[in-house]
Amino acid sequence: MIKRFYKPEWGDDWRGHFSVNFINGSPGNELKLDDRSLVASYLRVGFEQNGSWRVFKLRQDYIPAAKVQMEDDITASVVIPSAFLRYPPVMPNPCVKLTQNCEYRLFQRPDDAVHPGLDRQAERDIAMAGNFLSNYEPLGTDQVRGLVEDVIGFHRYSEPMRLFLEKAASAGEGYAVSSAHPRLVNGKPSQNPRYLQLRPDLADEFPSHVATMGARLQRRVPSHEQVVFPVTAVLAGRRNNPPEPKTGMRPLCIYGPIHYQELPELFMDFICSVTGKSPSTTGAGSEGALTKGPFNALRATTDLNNALVSMILTGYGGFTSAAGYIGPRMRIDHDISLLVPEIWSRLPTYLREASALINEGFLDRLEDFDYEGRTVFASRLGYRINSHFVHRFCGAIFDASTTVLDEAMLKPELQDLACYVDGIENLVEAQRRVALGYLHDGSLEDACPPLAALIWIMATGEYHGMDIHHPRIRQLFTREHLLASDWYQQRLSTKQVRDLDRVQKQIRYLQAFLDQPGHEQYSRKLHLQERLDRALRNLATISDPAYLDALAGTLGADPMTRIASGGSAKALHPVPRTRKRTGRSKSSSSGLTL
Repeated sequence: MIKRFYKPEWGDDWRGHFSVNFINGSPGNELKLDDRSLVASYLRVGFEQNGSWRVFKLRQDYIPAAKVQMEDDITASVVIPSAFLRYPPVMPNPCVKLTQNCEYRLFQRPDDAVHPGLDRQAERDIAMAGNFLSNYEPLGTDQVRGLVEDVIGFHRYSEPMRLFLEKAASAGEGYAVSSAHPRLVNGKPSQNPRYLQLRPDLADEFPSHVATMGARLQRRVPSHEQVVFPVTAVLAGRRNNPPEPKTGMRPLCIYGPIHYQELPELFMDFICSVTGKSPSTTGAGSEGALTKGPFNALRATTDLNNALVSMILTGYGGFTSAAGYIGPRMRIDHDISLLVPEIWSRLPTYLREASALINEGFLDRLEDFDYEGRTVFASRLGYRINSHFVHRFCGAIFDASTTVLDEAMLKPELQDLACYVDGIENLVEAQRRVALGYLHDGSLEDACPPLAALIWIMATGEYHGMDIHHPRIRQLFTREHLLASDWYQQRLSTKQVRDLDRVQKQIRYLQAFLDQPGHEQYSRKLHLQERLDRALRNLATISDPAYLDALAGTLGADPMTRIASGGSAKALHPVPRTRKRTGRSKSSSSGLTL
């Protein structure tokens, strides 16, 4: 403690800055710095097996990161070369992704709000008028009065919820909702209470404004230009569950707190998007590619193609954090997911690159191994953080960082090796089952060559005799191969054709409106002639052959095809294994060039 707060200008007089109060004539136990109490803060990270909280002391000099939620479920995004940004932050990525939230409210599940006073944000939101609430118990006036009269329990709520419940208790009739009382279903509280939260950056614009102004000043962005915040890291979350022998639920608790996967392994997970048991779902299994199965009217390959091109172009690392469980014994809920932004916001820019973390020994690679005579494909889990990572980066947050994430959490197989093996086999089987679906419904035909090769490997274990570790397969996922490939050039050409079609429609529509008699007043008011002139300039730009070169480094457009009824017969035939040969070979089903 003394070393942490010591300042060089004190010299040897450090004792004069620390003191304690005297209580009943004896020195107290609370240390003070320059007459200011040093109050400790604590953070929960998981639960013990008996359900008690695992609580750890934070460093005295730790200040939580101020987070602004930029998106939730629906986001529009675009990928552009970094050179297009006039005042970018310091980033090594050749291309960057820009995102824009498309939602006014966020569909939140405040799990911790069942403990009064713990989730103050949820209590403040739910106490507001005009709410949409789902799976909360409608409490009658008498029930609300009972909550208010329970003096000890009632005062655990934060002030907004207390005022709300007091007002409801004084009402003559009607219903109210308490943030700590989910709806009772078959006598048990629902595990999926939800409410629509007004976006925090709209509810209170000041913190976002301060952050934007800070970035504007740091980057020296002129006042008349917009401050752009490109994506700097991709940190996905995954839901894990322990085995449930009574229900036949197999384990999916094989991941440590943080994993990194190279693109082939990462997109095996993205294609399958298997999830453990969650309060939001009725069970475990695949949620469809990129977890969009229930909401997607397109073939999943369209989104997967776009996501893969985006990841290759930008060079973002595929990091994931665990939620639910780590191993069969360590319940963590979303505690690790909330901790990851605190860690990442403190990482030096160069250490956000997976290659740097690997080179400096912060990530350990998982290898396949034999268990009871069969191969366990642990390499599909990629890399995971180790004790060196925890000591270096969690040490900036916790006093005793190595006790927060111990060996049993960093290596879930130490909790139960048989469960760990069954979990990996569960994952591999799910990936195989999902991949076979792509072969049988014809979706494979729309997959870009790297994705098509990956689907075949997931389904059969190989592609043209090559497994996932073959150098020629790994090469398909490199930026150099992407930019030089015919299929990426086709995406750019498709984008040019669609842009040309769009601007021609705009010109025809504007011209037709301007030609109508009696529209002069509206044309002037809406500046339609200026819009038409701008559209004509855009037409000239898009028609220029140089436009195709300008699209390099962007997503282009996916050349989607119509889904034929009954799938595709051609996709049902397995890719033939080829003999060793020189030169280049192509597969007729996916157009993969090796």
